[in-house]
Amino acid sequence: MRAYFLQSSGDRMNLELREVPKPQPAPSQFLIKIHASSLNRGELIPGHGLIAAGAAKAAGQEAAGEVVETGERVMGRCPGGFAEYGLMEKSDAIRVPPNLSWEEAGAIPLTFMVVHDMLVAQGNLKAGEWLLVTGISSGVGVAALQAAKAMGAKVIGTSGSSEKLERLKKLGLDVALNTRKPDFYGAVMEATGKRGVDLVVNNVGGSVFAECIRALAFQGRLATVGYLDRVMKAEIDIEALHSNRLRVFGVSNKHRNAEQRATTVRGFTADFLPYFATGRIKPLIDRVYGFADLAQAKAFVESDAQLGKVVIRM
Repeated sequence: MRAYFLQSSGDRMNLELREVPKPQPAPSQFLIKIHASSLNRGELIPGHGLIAAGAAKAAGQEAAGEVVETGERVMGRCPGGFAEYGLMEKSDAIRVPPNLSWEEAGAIPLTFMVVHDMLVAQGNLKAGEWLLVTGISSGVGVAALQAAKAMGAKVIGTSGSSEKLERLKKLGLDVALNTRKPDFYGAVMEATGKRGVDLVVNNVGGSVFAECIRALAFQGRLATVGYLDRVMKAEIDIEALHSNRLRVFGVSNKHRNAEQRATTVRGFTADFLPYFATGRIKPLIDRVYGFADLAQAKAFVESDAQLGKVVIRM
């Protein structure tokens, strides 16, 4: 079968198509005939540490497809998802609602499970609270907006593109801030009646970290999920952290074990899957590329031009 591999080389990730044997499932796994997958920016950034320098790794982190043995439609975490077939742990498999296309199903799993971790499991976001998302036009940013609005929260988003922000207003974005700089504290205070936001999802990284801390309300929470700016260090206002009883947490699956990941799958299935089954949330897909055009899809994602997810159709 055909499968793509990524190899880290300095500050670049190189893509290679190979012929490899069809994988054989263990008792805990399903063999999946893959119909769609999507690109996740973190896999394409060497600094994220998902792929060691000099080592080639099967590309793709998620997939939607049919269980070969039963024909059941599933989606979920699937290492090596940019291939004709893949292995999915049974604990990671989520049934695809009948109203979703393969492309939509392929755009959902990792992004929205990360969002569930940020907003629900760790972020404790409640209806009526304020959420700030930096870099809101990313796949995770758009998903955070959609999930938060479905939960009844109010959302402020930053982006360097006024065009993208205008499009996101149609998805319910309450306050759009056209900036890539750490200069949004004043606008956040104005929007929230000088109170600050209850939760921040920081997709951007260290360059805006201090400003995110400033923008938090009493007992606010800050989720760090990405560092697209490649800035890995930042100062922290200890006095604000202490006096405002703030909570800072990271969101990553890098060191989680199978049961910890399965807990997120169960939480997503209970809390978010009904939103997709009823059509309340429809994943925002920017473009769909064919399997042979993965290199073009990768280049498009790396250009930061997309709004939402970029999907690969097998």
